[in-house]
Amino acid sequence: MNAYADSSFLVSLYTPDANSTHALGEFRDARPRVLIAPFGEFEFTNAIELRVFRKELEPREADAYLRAFESDLNAGVVERRPMPPNAYERALLLSRRHTRHSGVRALDVLHVAVALELGADAFLTFDRGQRKLARSAGLKARP
Repeated sequence: MNAYADSSFLVSLYTPDANSTHALGEFRDARPRVLIAPFGEFEFTNAIELRVFRKELEPREADAYLRAFESDLNAGVVERRPMPPNAYERALLLSRRHTRHSGVRALDVLHVAVALELGADAFLTFDRGQRKLARSAGLKARP
């Protein structure tokens, strides 16, 4: 299974939070091939750094989590792909089709568009809006 993981899933996978057990279980049980583009990597990194700003993580902890993520990228556990050239066009179409009915945010639409453009089968997220949009767009939303 090719799966796109959004930042909510990745943060839970790499740092302790309320969804970490579910993220680890999904990763262990489904054994997805996790795809990520620079946009997702940027949002994940920013989310970790924001947790330091909010005093939810110590800087040394954040650095260790970011190193673990980079190690997984280098080992191929998470597969870095270039930003798909048609991602914004796909996001625009998704926005026109879904936003007025679902209220989904722009960056959430872009995540789903990137997943579709990368050829993902599944979308890993803990975000309800993204989950609903991913399903509407034909992806299997997990967990």
